[in-house]
Amino acid sequence: MMRWLRRLFWLGLLAGVGCAVYRGVARRKSTPASAPQWSPAPSAPPRKEAEAPTAAARWVLPVDGECPSGYQIKANESSKIFHVPGGRFYDRTVPERCYAIAEDATADGYRPAKA
Repeated sequence: MMRWLRRLFWLGLLAGVGCAVYRGVARRKSTPASAPQWSPAPSAPPRKEAEAPTAAARWVLPVDGECPSGYQIKANESSKIFHVPGGRFYDRTVPERCYAIAEDATADGYRPAKA
Protein backbone atom coordinates (compact mmCIF):
# COMPACT_ATOMS: atom_id res chain seq x y z
CA MET A 1 0.00 0.00 0.00
CA MET A 2 2.81 2.40 0.92
CA ARG A 3 4.53 1.70 -2.38
CA TRP A 4 1.45 2.81 -4.35
CA LEU A 5 1.09 5.99 -2.29
CA ARG A 6 4.72 6.90 -3.01
CA ARG A 7 4.26 6.25 -6.71
CA LEU A 8 1.08 8.34 -6.73
CA PHE A 9 2.87 11.18 -4.93
CA TRP A 10 5.77 11.21 -7.42
CA LEU A 11 3.41 10.97 -10.36
CA GLY A 12 1.44 14.00 -9.07
CA LEU A 13 4.63 15.96 -8.47
CA LEU A 14 5.90 15.16 -11.95
CA ALA A 15 2.56 16.20 -13.49
CA GLY A 16 2.63 19.51 -11.57
CA VAL A 17 6.14 20.34 -12.74
CA GLY A 18 5.25 19.44 -16.31
CA CYS A 19 2.17 21.67 -16.18
CA ALA A 20 4.20 24.61 -14.82
CA VAL A 21 6.83 24.24 -17.54
CA TYR A 22 4.15 24.02 -20.25
CA ARG A 23 2.42 27.19 -19.00
CA GLY A 24 5.72 29.07 -18.83
CA VAL A 25 6.61 28.14 -22.40
CA ALA A 26 3.12 29.02 -23.63
CA ARG A 27 3.29 32.40 -21.89
CA ARG A 28 6.63 33.20 -23.50
CA LYS A 29 5.35 32.32 -26.94
CA SER A 30 2.30 34.58 -26.57
CA THR A 31 4.38 37.63 -25.56
CA PRO A 32 6.72 39.10 -28.18
CA ALA A 33 10.32 39.39 -27.02
CA SER A 34 10.53 43.09 -27.87
CA ALA A 35 7.41 44.06 -25.87
CA PRO A 36 8.09 45.03 -22.25
CA GLN A 37 6.38 42.96 -19.57
CA TRP A 38 5.38 46.12 -17.68
CA SER A 39 5.30 49.78 -18.34
CA PRO A 40 7.79 51.87 -16.39
CA ALA A 41 6.43 53.98 -13.57
CA PRO A 42 5.95 57.61 -14.52
CA SER A 43 8.55 59.85 -13.01
CA ALA A 44 7.17 62.23 -10.44
CA PRO A 45 7.78 65.91 -11.04
CA PRO A 46 10.30 67.40 -8.63
CA ARG A 47 8.67 68.77 -5.48
CA LYS A 48 9.01 72.47 -5.05
CA GLU A 49 9.40 74.12 -1.73
CA ALA A 50 6.03 75.34 -0.53
CA GLU A 51 5.60 78.96 -1.35
CA ALA A 52 3.79 81.49 0.74
CA PRO A 53 0.06 80.77 0.53
CA THR A 54 -1.90 83.11 -1.68
CA ALA A 55 -5.54 84.06 -1.33
CA ALA A 56 -6.46 82.00 -4.41
CA ALA A 57 -4.66 78.81 -3.31
CA ARG A 58 -7.07 76.08 -2.21
CA TRP A 59 -4.28 73.83 -0.95
CA VAL A 60 -0.52 73.92 -0.46
CA LEU A 61 2.24 71.33 -0.13
CA PRO A 62 3.49 70.62 3.39
CA VAL A 63 6.87 71.99 4.46
CA ASP A 64 9.11 69.44 6.21
CA GLY A 65 6.11 67.17 6.86
CA GLU A 66 4.01 69.87 8.53
CA CYS A 67 1.27 72.14 7.26
CA PRO A 68 2.08 75.86 7.11
CA SER A 69 0.14 78.33 9.24
CA GLY A 70 -3.29 79.09 7.83
CA TYR A 71 -3.55 75.63 6.24
CA GLN A 72 -4.06 73.33 9.21
CA ILE A 73 -6.22 70.60 7.62
CA LYS A 74 -4.08 67.56 6.71
CA ALA A 75 -5.12 65.48 3.68
CA ASN A 76 -3.84 62.08 2.57
CA GLU A 77 -4.02 61.44 -1.20
CA SER A 78 -3.98 57.63 -1.10
CA SER A 79 -6.92 57.28 1.30
CA LYS A 80 -8.72 60.49 0.24
CA ILE A 81 -9.29 61.37 3.93
CA PHE A 82 -8.63 64.71 5.62
CA HIS A 83 -7.97 65.35 9.31
CA VAL A 84 -8.86 68.51 11.22
CA PRO A 85 -6.98 69.84 14.27
CA GLY A 86 -8.20 68.14 17.43
CA GLY A 87 -9.14 64.94 15.57
CA ARG A 88 -8.13 61.54 16.92
CA PHE A 89 -5.39 60.85 14.34
CA TYR A 90 -4.46 64.44 13.48
CA ASP A 91 -1.08 64.33 15.24
CA ARG A 92 -0.12 61.00 13.59
CA THR A 93 -1.07 62.03 10.07
CA VAL A 94 1.71 62.94 7.68
CA PRO A 95 0.07 65.38 5.25
CA GLU A 96 0.38 65.21 1.49
CA ARG A 97 -1.80 68.29 1.01
CA CYS A 98 -2.78 71.06 3.41
CA TYR A 99 -6.11 72.88 3.22
CA ALA A 100 -7.33 76.07 4.87
CA ILE A 101 -10.99 75.04 5.13
CA ALA A 102 -12.76 71.68 5.09
CA GLU A 103 -15.02 72.71 2.21
CA ASP A 104 -12.00 72.96 -0.12
CA ALA A 105 -10.89 69.44 0.81
CA THR A 106 -14.41 68.09 0.28
CA ALA A 107 -14.61 69.85 -3.10
CA ASP A 108 -11.39 68.07 -4.15
CA GLY A 109 -12.90 64.65 -3.36
CA TYR A 110 -11.65 64.07 0.18
CA ARG A 111 -13.88 62.94 3.04
CA PRO A 112 -13.52 63.86 6.70
CA ALA A 113 -11.98 61.33 9.09
CA LYS A 114 -14.55 59.34 11.06
CA ALA A 115 -12.77 59.69 14.37
